[in-house]
Amino acid sequence: MPEQIVWEGKFVTAKTRGRWEYVSRSRGIRAAVILAVDDEDHVLLVEQYRVPLGRRCIELPAGLVGGDDGGEDEDALAAAGRELEEETGYRASNLENLGEFFSSPGMVSESFTLVRARGLVKVHEGGGVEGENIVVHRIAMNALPAFLASKRREGCGIDVRMLLLLGQTIFEGE
Repeated sequence: MPEQIVWEGKFVTAKTRGRWEYVSRSRGIRAAVILAVDDEDHVLLVEQYRVPLGRRCIELPAGLVGGDDGGEDEDALAAAGRELEEETGYRASNLENLGEFFSSPGMVSESFTLVRARGLVKVHEGGGVEGENIVVHRIAMNALPAFLASKRREGCGIDVRMLLLLGQTIFEGE
């Protein structure tokens, strides 16, 4: 069946193919998600309001690759470094591409590049760019399950990528 565009915005496109309805990023935009764990085994997380959820959400730092007009050829590692610093205030001396992953392949065609950030140095407070109002959390890996449970009780959404980290803490404890 041919793909049909139902609606297209600056960042998102709604499509159909046969009976399937799904969304994709517009203009070839991609995403980078940053796994930043420091030398003391603390992970950097961000908390920000997400309109589709109607509440704040705990996530790994992330951002668009090629989201600016004319930025379609932006390098994923460069975007990840920029987003890490904007959102968390930390700069990484080493960024490693861990591969491409798909967020929710039954509904969204979007993929993201998972980037590991090492050699973290705090250079400012973070918080994102104007209007983002991001809260930065530096959490010990062994305290992550309790932290996420507490945030869930507060009404925060928990991004599915937290399973990457929870799996580590849960399975290492066995």
